[in-house]
Amino acid sequence: MALRPVMVNIKACDASAVGRFWAEALGWTAYSPGVTTYVGPAGGLVWPDPVAVCVDVVPVPEPKTTTKNRVHLDIATTSSAHQRELVARLKALGATPVDVGQADAPWTVLADPEGNEFCVLEPREHYRDTGPIARVVADCADPRAMARFWGEAMDWRLHEVTGDRAVLRSAKGVGSYLEFLRTPGAKTVPDRVHLDLLPYPGDDKAAEVTRLRALGATDLDIGQGDVPWTCLADPEGHEFCVLALS
Repeated sequence: MALRPVMVNIKACDASAVGRFWAEALGWTAYSPGVTTYVGPAGGLVWPDPVAVCVDVVPVPEPKTTTKNRVHLDIATTSSAHQRELVARLKALGATPVDVGQADAPWTVLADPEGNEFCVLEPREHYRDTGPIARVVADCADPRAMARFWGEAMDWRLHEVTGDRAVLRSAKGVGSYLEFLRTPGAKTVPDRVHLDLLPYPGDDKAAEVTRLRALGATDLDIGQGDVPWTCLADPEGHEFCVLALS
């Protein structure tokens, strides 16, 4: 048994507008299958996508606080010119520059129209085959502990683990990376951005949730009520959901 990450869930007051922004940022399409805005590859809504970890923008009434998100996306570029063009285009669409202490780093840190931070990376050979999302990055205190938990939680392969970071990717060698980066500071507000995981066909969702609890996940009540998904937190408090195949 194992789970796969299928979506990055982003909360927004105006889910449609933020969804359109992310569709432009990623070169994908914004779909509206229900109350959320799903952003995935063009050509028609496919869920779950067989390769990409997509984006699902969920409407909430509360705006983002000034606290930096603990999870963010890094966008891949193919050349220095592409990076410059993309940054300029995203600013025109409502993105704003953000200083998170990056100093003179070669990547550009921006925030979407509701303040969710993300990075536009300089071209890196390592990310030429990932698609537009190079990696999903989560701040953490102990990358080795995150590698143990998430390496067992998902069917993704652990590529690197040090005291500073842990890196995972699909065992098929496709799509985005997931990186846990050692960062000072503890969680102080609910996560604005989190991962959604999905069992494989034939696997039992309840059994998967029980397995995650045994690995150190804890139940999370964010006012979700009676819903088909289960809200959990990993050992460092990163929120995530286990979805059900419909």
